[in-house]
Amino acid sequence: MARFSPTAPHLPRSLLLPRMTLPTKTLDVVGIGNAIVDVLVQADDAFLADHGLSKGTMALVDEAQAERLYASVGPGLETSGGSAANTLAGIAQLGGRAAFIGRVRNDQLGGIFSHDIRAVGAQFDTPAANDGPSTARCLILVTPDAQRTMCTYLGASVNLEPEDLDLDLVRQAHLLYLEGYLWDSEAAKRAFIAAAEVMRSSGGQVALSLSDAFCVDRHRDSFQELVDGHVDVLFANESEICSLYQTDSFDAAAEQVRGRCRVAALTRSEQGSLVLHGDEAFPIAPFRLGELVDTTGAGDLYAAGFLYGYTRGEDLARCGRLGSLCAGQVVTQLGPRPHSSLKELVAAHLG
Repeated sequence: MARFSPTAPHLPRSLLLPRMTLPTKTLDVVGIGNAIVDVLVQADDAFLADHGLSKGTMALVDEAQAERLYASVGPGLETSGGSAANTLAGIAQLGGRAAFIGRVRNDQLGGIFSHDIRAVGAQFDTPAANDGPSTARCLILVTPDAQRTMCTYLGASVNLEPEDLDLDLVRQAHLLYLEGYLWDSEAAKRAFIAAAEVMRSSGGQVALSLSDAFCVDRHRDSFQELVDGHVDVLFANESEICSLYQTDSFDAAAEQVRGRCRVAALTRSEQGSLVLHGDEAFPIAPFRLGELVDTTGAGDLYAAGFLYGYTRGEDLARCGRLGSLCAGQVVTQLGPRPHSSLKELVAAHLG
């Protein structure tokens, strides 16, 4: 698909894809999200049942519940995570210029998060809190069928306020990436809106991940307003987009979102993804690169590949393939951060 000029007179504003190569920008993507340390543990269905957990969902827990669950599981893999942070780390691993904004506490988990995201090349300068809740953590229980069930304690991450934002950093990016989980916190929501307004005024674009179907259920009306009025690029999986428009039909949901934002990238697990732009639709096949081990981070890495291509002016079909490739790699391993080189992966499969 040819690139569109931002001044093309025959296209409505919602369908324009401005070139993302302004010389004054020093970053490709800046993301705002919950700064979370993931603790990945292999578990069985009996463990989920014993603790009243619904497989494949994300539940918010308080600090006491988080400690009890953590104490009852076996050895785990600790790595910095959080949806937007995973995406920004993926963009950096691909060679993009990425920065993350999020709140941690100056504790052990806060140090793990800060080290991990910087180690992959993403910029992270948000000062750690000296008091208040501890660093957020997510216990990810991976069952033998590769499904993940998440129990999340949001901790310090929800205390991100507009005054904590480095708005100059936002202005330096072509695109602002936001995770829907932020909408659960009033403080983070205010930061979300402030950053989006700055990005708009500086000539950039805004991307949103709906994050989780239950998150959409909680905030459906305001998410619809966001998509219609503020979002250029929307990421959602099949259950999330169906929840947003209250339908059991993926095709009906896809038609509902068409034209409401510039681009909608809708993922469908083993069925690949569908990228929508105006009247155009680009079906994207999945990449099957090995045995399915863990679906944690698949959507996050899809967004990473897609946005890496998007901020370089790639056509939407290639953006979708980049996303599909990165997602296809991360599901063959345990954890949401790729263990092998994404640059080499792209060179080998897409040239």
